[in-house]
Formats: sequence, structure tokens, C-alpha cells
Amino acid sequence: MKTSIEHLPEKKQRELARIQEILFEEFDLARGKNSQKEYDKKGRILKIVLFGSYARGDWVDEAGKTAKGYQSDFDLLIVVNYKQLTDMATYWYKAEDRIIREKSIKTPIGLIVHSLSEVNDKLAHGQYFFVDIVRDGIALYELEGHRFVDPKPLNEKEAYEMAKEYFDEWLSASENNLKTFEYCLSEKMWKKAAFELHQTVESLYGCYLLTTTLYSPSTHNLKKLRSLVEEKDERFRAIWLDEDRFQRRSFERLKDAYIKARYSKHYVIAEDELGWLGERAKLLANLVQKVCRKRLSGLINVTE
Repeated sequence: MKTSIEHLPEKKQRELARIQEILFEEFDLARGKNSQKEYDKKGRILKIVLFGSYARGDWVDEAGKTAKGYQSDFDLLIVVNYKQLTDMATYWYKAEDRIIREKSIKTPIGLIVHSLSEVNDKLAHGQYFFVDIVRDGIALYELEGHRFVDPKPLNEKEAYEMAKEYFDEWLSASENNLKTFEYCLSEKMWKKAAFELHQTVESLYGCYLLTTTLYSPSTHNLKKLRSLVEEKDERFRAIWLDEDRFQRRSFERLKDAYIKARYSKHYVIAEDELGWLGERAKLLANLVQKVCRKRLSGLINVTE
């Protein structure tokens, strides 16, 4: 893998160096000095890989320069030596929170964490997402002696069948969630409507990622899913307008709905917010279908 980030401005290089420091510090704290679990005692970060637009060199950083101010994330793959250490809630959420609050870091981050065996299995099966990371990514840190396997090409017929199955399953899930959302909205069940709309959007992002890359991270975090999708296809950046406080607040409430709409008595979302979010979700659904059907059409043409 490539190892140089000299194509990045010095400010971005400093940010990445600070992010690495925080990741190592918080990972050590999360494992605990007194833990008797083997994976805690022997746990190691094996690799930190920068992928996506900052690795390719086509990032966008318009923060504060335009009305929308789109800003690419630092997309980072963290590779560890035990699958148990990939649990975000146990080992990585404090690092994410600290990085967000760190004043010297201005660039948003998106973390995905996998064990080396998981990544190598995906590479051995030719999974596009990880093949692209190995091809285009930059290793910011590597512990010697822990290689990625050479990627294997994916059989075109298998690729089409997998993508088609994902598309059918996740699109159907999103349509069912959207129907439930609309019923809850008509019955003025605001919190339930918010949860169902969250699930609609989560399923749509999953549909896009799985159909086009055969991979989607195990997360309910809409910001993380949104970032991955928008980094791959800039057309999706127009879905969630964030030109005023109402739009930004509405998306934040949608993002929070997975937990808070079900469990917090303090969660509030207004009818006009739900109406706007529902309209944007339908635009998202249309775009996901358009892009995914084109992708499937291209795959089936290759297999014929």
C-alpha cells in the first residue's frame, strides 16, 4: 500500500497525526489495564488506513466558503487483531467523541473498524469496497508482519447475484418502513414516525452501498452512512440541504431518532420537520433506485 500523504496540505497532515495519537490513547484506555480478557491484554491496532477522497486526492473542503459548505471526511479504516475489538460502543466511541471535540481537528472523520481476518476474507472474495481501499488507500500506520492478502477478482455472475439480492432486500425494507412512517405521520405519532423514517433512510443508504460495493458498515449512524455514500457519489450531497438552521436541525433530529425517539421522554420532533424529512427521503429513494438499477444493468451486461 501507499504510505505517503505529501499530497495533502500540511494542516491536513497535522490533523491526521493528531487523530492517530487520540486513537491509540483511547484504544489503550478502552482495553483497561486490569482486564483479564485475552483480546484486551493482547489487543493491538495493526493498521490505520486513509481511504476515500483524501487518499485519492479529490477531496472537497468548502467549509465556510459557500452556502452549503460541503466538507469531505477523513475516511479511516482501523484494523485490529481481534474481532471483539471492533465493537464501536466499547472501544471507539470515546475516541470519536474526543476527535470531534478536538479544536485542532477541523476535518470531520468517518471510522470503520475491522479485524485483519475480516478484511483479508473480504479481499479473498473480491469485495469491491476493500479491494478499492487496498488499491487507493494510504497506510498511515502499519505494524510489521501483518499483511493484507492479495485481492482476488470477483466472479461477475456472483457479483451480480449478490448485488441483486441486496438491492431487492434493502429496497423492500425501505419501502415498508416508509409506509409505516406515512401511517404514523397521518396518526400524529411523531416519535414513532421519526423512528420509522430513520429506518427508511438507513435502509436506503444500505441498499446503495451493498448494491454498488457489496459492503455496508454495521451502524445505525446516519451521518456515517451519509458520508460514505456522498463520498462515493456527489449527486447524493443535494439530498439533505443544510443551508439554514431548520434543515440542519431536522436532519440532526432524524439522526437521533434511532435511540431517542424510542427511549427518551425528552425527544421532540415537529410535524413540519417530519414533513420536510419525508420529502427528502423520497428524493433519496428515487436516486438510490436510479443509481442501483444502472449498476445492476451494467453487471448483468458483463455476465451475458
